[in-house]
Amino acid sequence: MATMVQGPISEKMITVRRSVRAPRDAVWVAWTSAQGLQAWFAPEARMALRVGGPFELLFMPPSAPERGSEGCEVLAFIPGRLLAFSWNAPPHLAHARQQHTWCVVELADNDGATEVHLTHTGWPAAGFGPDGHPDWPATFAYFEAAWPRVLDNLVRHLEGRAG
Repeated sequence: MATMVQGPISEKMITVRRSVRAPRDAVWVAWTSAQGLQAWFAPEARMALRVGGPFELLFMPPSAPERGSEGCEVLAFIPGRLLAFSWNAPPHLAHARQQHTWCVVELADNDGATEVHLTHTGWPAAGFGPDGHPDWPATFAYFEAAWPRVLDNLVRHLEGRAG
């Protein structure tokens, strides 16, 4: 079972912002319900909006040994404004997958649109040092490329545009 990253945390973080022409309540539901997540993020989702509730997005078929973000959970939330959840590395980065980082999604109204601000943090400082495992920089690079695409999918979904 994976645990949260232990020890000193790196200052490294991934930050992605998008503006979506949709009410904040609609954006909130897209992030905080299984049905909402399945509409734009992953084919299958397990989500319970409570601290410790699952935040599991499953991308691979049921026959796969690891399908996505199994074991990830809601860490905190402020209804309509903030969602924090633990996050894991993809299955091909097995060393980093053993420890969870975390993500914070913040929502704010902005002139008829909703600003979505995602921060992926909690990276182990030791993972990026000279003795760090290569999975950590690879995981960081993976999500540095993935999160902008994820938020672009959210925008397309909520604005009713084809992908």
